Amino acid sequence: MKPVGADEGSASGDELLLLRVGGRSVAWVPPLVLLIGIAVLDWNTTGEFRIISWIVLVPGIAAALCRVAGTVAFAVLSLGTYVVVDGAWPHQYQTGLPDFILVALGGLLATLACVVRVRDEGRMLHMRDVAETTRRTVLRPLPPGWGGLDHAAVYLAADTVARVGGDLYDIQPGPHGTRVLIGDVQGKGLGAVEAAAALLGTFREAAYHEPALATVAERLEVRMLRHIRYRAAVGRDEGDRFATAVLIGFPEEGAHVDGAYVEVVNFGHEPSLIVSADGVRSLPPGDGLPLGLSELTSGRPGYGLPSVVRVPLAAGETLLLVTDGVTEARDADGVFFPLRERVADAVARDPRTADPHRLVAYVRDGTLRHCGGHLADDTTVFAVRPGRTSP
Repeated sequence: MKPVGADEGSASGDELLLLRVGGRSVAWVPPLVLLIGIAVLDWNTTGEFRIISWIVLVPGIAAALCRVAGTVAFAVLSLGTYVVVDGAWPHQYQTGLPDFILVALGGLLATLACVVRVRDEGRMLHMRDVAETTRRTVLRPLPPGWGGLDHAAVYLAADTVARVGGDLYDIQPGPHGTRVLIGDVQGKGLGAVEAAAALLGTFREAAYHEPALATVAERLEVRMLRHIRYRAAVGRDEGDRFATAVLIGFPEEGAHVDGAYVEVVNFGHEPSLIVSADGVRSLPPGDGLPLGLSELTSGRPGYGLPSVVRVPLAAGETLLLVTDGVTEARDADGVFFPLRERVADAVARDPRTADPHRLVAYVRDGTLRHCGGHLADDTTVFAVRPGRTSP
């Protein structure tokens, strides 16, 4: 998978071709080889055992691999080859009109099947473009050095067809410093995507305008509650929808260049790691409920929010933020992926692994190897480190 933000382009008609070599289609090769093979074998058989009628398979193979024009061409070519090869035999050995009708009908049906296949593939590619546009709207591409941070991210959707889910992350620079958010909306489907979009929209505004990180956290909680109420009001109540998240605030520009500290608010999210050439340590565990559940404490929105914790962050240290698709990835024996241990071993072997891009690639590859490529949940790996690049 590419990191989120990499331009995959739109689907073109060429993507309907299943077989390509060096960028060129070779979908015509299998049906052509089959056509020639049947003609040659039939010519070398005895009159009592003719196989020329098997040529009806050629348009069927073309229908599965080629475009409509290619399938029509093979249907016509198959019919012509049948007439030539069968006519070359003595009259008593010719298969005649019945097999001619069989080959003609087979070509017609193969062409109709190809039309249906190409139409459905076009619809699928269109839906993929829609999903890709949705993903890029929710998880916008982040420019290099955005907010004065070196960063890297990768998003792996458990639903490879939908290509989008409830994981969210973003960086928002502003006059009060740079804020970072990573989260995981409970559940899957469009409901999770809508909740993620609502939270990200609020984060991008509040993180820019609000001086205090605690106020940003409160705005996120209120937004989640409003979203839940709206869904219920329009008859799409999905029960106890909530989102775990980690909100991180870097001080105003210039204050965090030497890596003095960060402010952290944890809404019941996966424990984050601080990675450097010297080793790995964990951020303090969160003391609050996930977003959308604050009313369970007192019945008042925003009450009982997690506290803001100030954490030292030395120069060269990288914050590694992941969703539970990483920590809950299981191998064949049901063992969870040991994230901290694997990362610690990696930086011990090569301190350069603490670089955000290397770190994200390492965790992504390790997670996929551990679970055999079968992700049970959407997976996000996000790494940020104070840099010297201004937004």
